[in-house]
Amino acid sequence: MGEFIQFNIGRWLHIGSGLMWIGLLYYFNFVQVAALKAAGADTPPTGAGITKHVAPRALLFFRWAAVATVLFGFMILGDKADDALLFKEKAYIPIGVGAWLGLIMIFNVWVLIWPNQKKILGIVPASDEEKNKARRVAFLASRTNTMLSIPMLFFMVASGGIFRRAFF
Repeated sequence: MGEFIQFNIGRWLHIGSGLMWIGLLYYFNFVQVAALKAAGADTPPTGAGITKHVAPRALLFFRWAAVATVLFGFMILGDKADDALLFKEKAYIPIGVGAWLGLIMIFNVWVLIWPNQKKILGIVPASDEEKNKARRVAFLASRTNTMLSIPMLFFMVASGGIFRRAFF
């Protein structure tokens, strides 16, 4: 029963939280950035509703979906996590690559995107110069995550059958 919960329930929770994380990542990069640019061009600018109400809530779910995705991923790996992360056997390579991409992405979320978004949204005080720098850092980290999400999703899905055969 523990194996069933670890692999099957953990996998569905991992996939569900991953969908929320990557879905919000794509929302930010393909919808919100363009919407804020258009709203800023309005006279008077009309982006306050997004920056005051939508973005903070979306970023909350974005951050914690990232944490849940990584934690459920490690729940699935269980005592094989070090084998996957260190590529100890050929069968561990796909899941290990996916895990490393996910770890880089969660680092970007918590260390680069979120602290800079707090400055941009006025959650923490910042000068105009600091906000401009924060916009650039958050933008680049978010676009990096968008690009990393493609191979990460591939390895996440592709490793399912290999993982089951290798570990169970």
